[in-house]
Formats: sequence, C-alpha cells, structure tokens
Amino acid sequence: MIQKQKIKNSFTVLNDKGLHTRPATELVKCASAFKSHITLHYQDLSVNAKSLLGILMLAASKGAKIKIEAEGDDAQEVIEALCVLANNKFYMNY
Repeated sequence: MIQKQKIKNSFTVLNDKGLHTRPATELVKCASAFKSHITLHYQDLSVNAKSLLGILMLAASKGAKIKIEAEGDDAQEVIEALCVLANNKFYMNY
C-alpha cells in the first residue's frame, strides 16, 4: 500500500482586511481543485480548507499566520498553490 504524502507549510495573511469573504472564496476555489484533504490551523481552530464557513470562522486578520496541512497524492502541489495565492493577496487588488 502506498503511503499518502502529508505536507505542512504556512502563510501570512497580507490582505488589509484579513481573510474575509472574497479572499476566503478564492482560497476555497483553489483548494477544491485538488484531491488532497487540506486543513488550515489558526490559533485554537482547525478547519477544512474547502469550507468557506470554516475559513470565515478563523476570523484571521492581516498578519495572521495560518498553518496548512495537506494529505494526499497532490499534497505538495496544493501547498504550493495556496502559498502563491496568499502571497498574491488572493488576487484582491484594493
């Protein structure tokens, strides 16, 4: 049996308004394109990265460090994609 990859990394929220609805929606869209199970950890909360309500529950403000954990065949790719997305401020240009 092949062992599934488990990859961890983190990103910092760069958006002035934090991880609100629009950037959270971009995060969910990105995460949902992958098969891996992806969990975001912030403070005492752990949520599914494919759940918009879960991400909004994090209430992550600018400067928050979010830990990402992905498990599956495409775990490395999803971690890289989410970090690029976060570093580009979730493509929010305001």
